[in-house]
Amino acid sequence: MKSKSMELHKKLSPKEINCGIITLSDSKTSESEDTSGNYIYDKLKEKYSVKSKKIIPDEKDFLTKTIEKMIEDKIDVIVTTGGTGIESRDITIETIESLIDKKIDGFGEIFRQNSYAQLGSGALLSRATAGVYKQTIIISMPGSPNAVKMGLEIIINEFKHLVNHAKR
Repeated sequence: MKSKSMELHKKLSPKEINCGIITLSDSKTSESEDTSGNYIYDKLKEKYSVKSKKIIPDEKDFLTKTIEKMIEDKIDVIVTTGGTGIESRDITIETIESLIDKKIDGFGEIFRQNSYAQLGSGALLSRATAGVYKQTIIISMPGSPNAVKMGLEIIINEFKHLVNHAKR
């Protein structure tokens, strides 16, 4: 069933969405190694403008500064990949959640539900999340290409709708 108000909100959404991509990795340093970041780039370019793509180490300060710079550069949606696990160097979720003004719980919930359907109880390790920070949408996904593909399938078509609400 379609919602009339949701359809109206989508019609009122911005026509142009500027995106940024951040890959967090201590081992990947070149574009050719960044399989998940490159996949995100290719998929986003089909629908939106990608204004920035960065590969940074799993460091809280690097991540925070990169997000702040992207927001300063008028990025509407920031997609991160990597650093979402439970190992000591995985800092993405803690960093993002310390910034977020409003959490978009549904993304993480649907992500884990779909992961569980595909992987079983291993989905418990997923900490994918999304939220709004300074009127910018931030989506954080694991670093695996399959996780990125699934995550984008969940949320990519809602970017304009999300940005419309985040900017109000």
